Amino acid sequence: MQFRQQALAKLQSPEELDLPVRLARPQGWLALGVTVVVMAAASVWAVTGSVASTVSAPAILTHGQGSYLLQSPVAGQVTAVLARQGERLPANAPVLKVRTEQGETVVRTVAAGRVTTLAASIGQIIQTGTDVAAVEKVAHASDPLYATVYVPAENAAAIPAHASVDLTVSSVPAQRYGVLRGTVKSVDRNAQSARSIAAYLGDSQLGEQFTRKGRPVAVLVELAESPSTKSGYRWSNSGGPPFRLESMTLATGSVHLADQHPVDWLLP
Repeated sequence: MQFRQQALAKLQSPEELDLPVRLARPQGWLALGVTVVVMAAASVWAVTGSVASTVSAPAILTHGQGSYLLQSPVAGQVTAVLARQGERLPANAPVLKVRTEQGETVVRTVAAGRVTTLAASIGQIIQTGTDVAAVEKVAHASDPLYATVYVPAENAAAIPAHASVDLTVSSVPAQRYGVLRGTVKSVDRNAQSARSIAAYLGDSQLGEQFTRKGRPVAVLVELAESPSTKSGYRWSNSGGPPFRLESMTLATGSVHLADQHPVDWLLP
């Protein structure tokens, strides 16, 4: 009862009604202001900003038309190898001589190109349809190189037209000479099988290598040319390597995907 009387007396006493009430300290107002500014900036960025992302995938430098596998039209024994690996040949040029029961047959190129692989040797017994050579379809030494990047199929839709691509070339030390610059020329929306890749590159092992993690999509990359470099192409470091690039050189491509707005993944 005594405590109740004291409480009522304290409420009826006007002696402290004119004292100011402190809602917050100055440090609190400062922290509140900073928080409001940060939240406002984050909201604006979430609506108008974008997040850049890339996808890395295996790649290979080739001429734009790819390669083909030259197959023997007859069965027999190889008696002569008439072409050399790395040699550039016109269409219908002799590559091998094969002795059959009907006589000697010459195996010839189907289209002009450079012999990248010779798979037959003198004395070898071959069957009809045996792969005897891989020929890259290039008519002139000045024909430009392209890069084919084998990107996972699930990333194909996010690759915009003319997207920039950075290529780390296996034969070029990236720490010293940088990466090769390029832009997306086309995206094949059909997933590539090991057989289709092997037919395009003229190498069955590469077909298996590029499909090891699933069937990818082929992205054709046009390399940025530069007359001031030894290689003839533009690099992240001004000079690039002091030598020319060879086709069928492996690389790793980093493709810049379409920018994504943060609100797309911040909101459910």
